[in-house]
Amino acid sequence: MTTKRRGMTEEAADAAIDQACRMLRMPTIRNSFTDYADRARREQMSYRGFLAELLLAECDDRARRRSERRIKAAKVPPREVPAGLRLRRQPQHRSRRDPHPRQVRMGPEGTAAVSDRGLRHRQVHLLIALGTEAAMAGYRVKYTLATQLANELVEAADEMTLAKTIARYGRVDLLCIDELGYMQLDRRGAELLFQVLTEREEKASVAIASNESFGGWTKTFTDPRLCAAIVDRLTFGGTILETGTDSYRLAQATKQRTT
Repeated sequence: MTTKRRGMTEEAADAAIDQACRMLRMPTIRNSFTDYADRARREQMSYRGFLAELLLAECDDRARRRSERRIKAAKVPPREVPAGLRLRRQPQHRSRRDPHPRQVRMGPEGTAAVSDRGLRHRQVHLLIALGTEAAMAGYRVKYTLATQLANELVEAADEMTLAKTIARYGRVDLLCIDELGYMQLDRRGAELLFQVLTEREEKASVAIASNESFGGWTKTFTDPRLCAAIVDRLTFGGTILETGTDSYRLAQATKQRTT
């Protein structure tokens, strides 16, 4: 049974709206409905138009909060994009594309690269941009350093939680692995990393940032057969971006000294 409400004062209406928004979990409408109501009166909006504005504002704000939660969960580090970094200054840029790429690998650290939206990044900024854009688009993303991931897997194996940890990394839509090739991984950590890549093979995407060519990965993965297997997992059906060999930071420092 509903109760008819007639002759409600503005103060009572405001209180009722506030209470209803709390019950329905609509914080955006609760915080801004008076501003929207004043604007609707000034612009002589229809009831339907006023209601549409309120609901769209709530939907937009919820989408924004979801994106923020996904980015926070992805643990993508904030990075400042260097001003003036452009793709066209790197003629060596090449890409090998597949209609449905599963992996992306980026070339030497400090060199220029660009995302599909035209944002100017160095290699590491491109990896972070890919992760951030994917999270904002609604995908589950996880960013990690190669050594950090290997250590986490070794600890999980020691604590008898390896299967659970691998499954957790297998569920994300995009796994971003940074700094692969900087440090040598012990055989156990490398084998466990291989298990994660195998778990994701043909099912989800991996983005790798490395300052080494594939030939140099034997310094990270000391077992040649394991190294070849990992390269095979990453390159099959993937996209490879080689961003050149000239360091953007070195070029900028040289330019500053010259000028």
